[in-house]
Amino acid sequence: MSEAPLPPQLQEQLVRLQQLQQTYQVVMSQRQQLEHEQIEVDKALGELEKMSDEATVYKSLGAILAKSSRKKLIEELTERKELLDMRIKVITRQQGRTEEQLKDLQQRVQQRLQPPS
Repeated sequence: MSEAPLPPQLQEQLVRLQQLQQTYQVVMSQRQQLEHEQIEVDKALGELEKMSDEATVYKSLGAILAKSSRKKLIEELTERKELLDMRIKVITRQQGRTEEQLKDLQQRVQQRLQPPS
């Protein structure tokens, strides 16, 4: 006895479910990367705050280090931190929306897959 093929609409929902799961994984990964970078920026700012204004500091520019002023680095890192905060908020909202869509679609697919009682 062979099983009947899935209806086209259900097949489409299953494909959409897979796409949403992949999107959710990508969004989670992006958020983790941004949060990691935010931690690194916070650490760097903390270290710069401990230094005197006369301290010699260097900025990484790819494969080289360039001398910079403490004040300028603090400004650049503070700006980077603000940008990261904003991006994390946006991606967190995107993650929430994707998660809701995923849950909704999972419920609909499960209902359609259940045999009639």
